Amino acid sequence: MQLNLSSTSIILEVEVFRKNILVRNQHLSQKYGSNFGKNNRKGNCWDNAVAESFFHTLKTELIYHEIFETRAQANQAIFEYIEVFYNRQRMHSANGNLSPMEFEEKMLQMETAA
Repeated sequence: MQLNLSSTSIILEVEVFRKNILVRNQHLSQKYGSNFGKNNRKGNCWDNAVAESFFHTLKTELIYHEIFETRAQANQAIFEYIEVFYNRQRMHSANGNLSPMEFEEKMLQMETAA
């Protein structure tokens, strides 16, 4: 039996993961102040635009194009997409066309230099 990732249970798991990312985004906003949190006002639709964009990309580049036989295969594919491709290779316009890994390294360098 094949498990299509567009099924409700897998999408719900992705949504739980998305909410965890949004919490991390809020933490970064508090830590780096205006660099991340300038739009953190109640009712501001741009608050989570980067996180929402990530999940749209995940779904359109991976989830909707794959059919997995098991949940473990789905989890492994999502993990590899995020850790191998998205965080290390894929450039992001929101990060000045750097990968998230390069952007984080740049921010850490700036933090240690200050």
